[in-house]
Amino acid sequence: MSRRYLLVDDNAAFAENLAEILREEGADVSIAHSGAAALELIRHHRFDVLVTDMRMPAMNGAQLVHQVRRADAGLPAIVVSAYSGDSDLRAAWSEGLLAVLPKPVPVGRLLELVARARRGGLVALVEDDPAFAENIAEVLRERGFSTITARSIAETSELASLRPFLALADLRMPLTADGEPVRRLHAQFPWLHTFIVTAYAGEVALPTGVPVFEKPCDTSALLGAIEREYEQTQAAGG
Repeated sequence: MSRRYLLVDDNAAFAENLAEILREEGADVSIAHSGAAALELIRHHRFDVLVTDMRMPAMNGAQLVHQVRRADAGLPAIVVSAYSGDSDLRAAWSEGLLAVLPKPVPVGRLLELVARARRGGLVALVEDDPAFAENIAEVLRERGFSTITARSIAETSELASLRPFLALADLRMPLTADGEPVRRLHAQFPWLHTFIVTAYAGEVALPTGVPVFEKPCDTSALLGAIEREYEQTQAAGG
């Protein structure tokens, strides 16, 4: 079965040109010229990837992604923007993007991303080390997983509407007791699978039955475990 993509851009010529490239790769492509039209399509059809422009009238790309997360939380989203420092772009990242691409769109890179994108593949990184979180996020995105980072216990409350299938959580975060990030996740989101990624495995009591990966972690082993968890979740209808 061919993959189904939704392109959203108020520039009709640009959208049609990009759609034609994707169709030549065997994809089924729908086009919407506004955020409202995109949401209407999403309510009635199941897409594998959303690709949206950032700067559009009435509803910009960040606002669209926010609405999409409430309408179809599992839909991977790619934002196209010529403005890398845009505050709206930072807001879109906080909703769990697969990627942000520049304009003009690097077609080869877009084709790679849409081919790998995984529905329902959002991973929450509960981690206060920004360098470590970004390194893991980049590796995950190359495997088709979208990511969202919670840098504090308070930020984990945002995960409910985003519906990640897995959380990678450290045992220690600022202003919290050891192990509190994992305990809080289990209490708030009992449906959320959790892996511990920590440098303190020998110093903190570990929850029973939760996989543990010690920092510096074996990335290939971690990715293998994440992919197995994803496959099991999908098989179970997650």
